[in-house]
Amino acid sequence: MTNSETNPLRAGLRRERPALPCSLVIFGASGDLTRRKLVPALYNLHLDRLLPAGFALVGVARRPLASAAFADALRDGILRNSRRPLDLDLWRELAPRISYVPAAFEDAEGYRRLAEHLARLDREQGTGGNRVFYLATPPSAYATIVENLALAGLGRPGIGGSFARIVVEKPFGRDLVTAQALNAEVNAAFDERDVFRIDHYLGKETVQNLMVFRFGNAIFEPLWGREHVDHVQIAVAESLGVEGRGKYFEEAGILRDIVQNHVFQLLCLTAMEPPVSLDPDAIRDEKVKVLRALRPVPPERALAETVRGRYAAGASNGSPVPGYLDEADVAKASRAETYAALRVFVDNWRWAGVPFYLRAGKRLPKRATEIALTFRQVPHRLFGAGAPPDANTLALRIQPDEGIALRFDSKVPGPNPRIQPVAMEFRYGTSFGQEPPEAYERLLLDAILGDSTLFIRRDEVEASWRWIDAIEAGWTASASPPADYPAGSWGPEEANAFLERDGRAWRRL
Repeated sequence: MTNSETNPLRAGLRRERPALPCSLVIFGASGDLTRRKLVPALYNLHLDRLLPAGFALVGVARRPLASAAFADALRDGILRNSRRPLDLDLWRELAPRISYVPAAFEDAEGYRRLAEHLARLDREQGTGGNRVFYLATPPSAYATIVENLALAGLGRPGIGGSFARIVVEKPFGRDLVTAQALNAEVNAAFDERDVFRIDHYLGKETVQNLMVFRFGNAIFEPLWGREHVDHVQIAVAESLGVEGRGKYFEEAGILRDIVQNHVFQLLCLTAMEPPVSLDPDAIRDEKVKVLRALRPVPPERALAETVRGRYAAGASNGSPVPGYLDEADVAKASRAETYAALRVFVDNWRWAGVPFYLRAGKRLPKRATEIALTFRQVPHRLFGAGAPPDANTLALRIQPDEGIALRFDSKVPGPNPRIQPVAMEFRYGTSFGQEPPEAYERLLLDAILGDSTLFIRRDEVEASWRWIDAIEAGWTASASPPADYPAGSWGPEEANAFLERDGRAWRRL
């Protein structure tokens, strides 16, 4: 059984709509994302025989490079980064389908050469006039590439029903105004149904399984709301620093870089109502409803509902590391945050009054992403005196060890009625005997299939920016800088006090 057949969200769609022949064109093909993620993902799809028979990979970048040299560089990327080893026989099948077109993104002549190259692939490799364009470039290049694709006649479906799709990496804009402008530019060239705004978190197995867990089981959904849930915590922790992206991070900060996309996507899937069907727009309709139900935070309330932090010098994995202000391309007077904690309310029937505590940070003790529901205490204590027992929790681990854990109280063996928390755990690797595919494998295949379920719609992007902009405005108006925390710690002390004021504490990841 193939990976696609085991995915209940999309198995039916894939049986009805097998992957059609196509050319996948990667702009920014000489970059890190292509080598580390995209090409290893394509290789693993080929290994699983999930790529269409008529498939071609075309790289586009400024650097002059022969197609054979480009293929060699991609082979090295597979050797270094693939989750499975390189099979030379399968590589010999894939390598002839790889080609390269050198072109500057603003060079109209380069797009003419690309169009001719794609037409030749249609004739020689049977790609059927179908194209998927992947923008693995800096965001500043998006509008230029989209405009030139349109001018070259590559942005619309071709004769005979062939498709033209575009996959756009985050960040999609840096605020509501820029996101709206970029949406307008993209939709001027591509139909919205052919625009795939990618967030790789949505390709992770536990994120997809969240819908099955909630809506495919009778046990949990009745407990999933204000009657039984005390609060929800969503955490995205990274042990790395800015890793040479100081210039970008000065513009973005953790709120724009992680919270607006990754964290909000997890929030939507946790809080959404059951969709009427598994149709992509039915699912995305419910996600948008969550964003529209978020209680607005006026800029003057931003500091009361959030905590900003910035890592100082400390240690990571036992080695000393510099503080953010000492990183390359970071201004000494910088006010960019590398940590953010937020209290969010979803003002609807299901979640009224239940706080969602969101946190994301860099240079924390370890890499971990988790969604955790903490349930209310029992109304009357029958067992033991003293401090109340630990609350029941349900935690969904997104990374690095994907799985689900339910924590509840149990009696310790013996004559005395002692209570102790225990856990029931499910892990993908243990239960299914294999690690799940990488997120980019699923998302690239979905773009080829035309399944937009796990991609972000235009109104979803704009609704998230509308909420985030108010927080950014409040932070900008404040004279106080982000609170420092030592690298290797779990964030600033102000974040702990933030939850303590509500009588709660952050979960230990």
